[in-house]
Amino acid sequence: MKIRTTEQYGAVVIELKGNVMGGPEAAELSDALHKLVEEKKLHVIIDLSEVKFMNSSGLGMLISGYTTMKNAGGNLVLANATEKIHSLLMITKLVTIFENYDSVEDAVKSYSK
Repeated sequence: MKIRTTEQYGAVVIELKGNVMGGPEAAELSDALHKLVEEKKLHVIIDLSEVKFMNSSGLGMLISGYTTMKNAGGNLVLANATEKIHSLLMITKLVTIFENYDSVEDAVKSYSK
């Protein structure tokens, strides 16, 4: 898995690419989120458009990231979930936890409300 971070209109977009399966990448994502909290950048969007596969450890990474941002007074939302990832979120009932947007642009707009 590769992680790329960009900023758009006051929100931080974290693009995940490849297979999201925990491991060292979990620590990398956690470190990135904690750094954002320190910088007071509390609006985070996880772009899932390039994720091919996600296992339970990958879901755990997202839940951990969500908790980190919520505890800091921020928010973490998902964007561009593929049909496969969306099904995974439905089956695990995580759609009730995560706000999920069809595009990064829609997610960015949600922070300007």
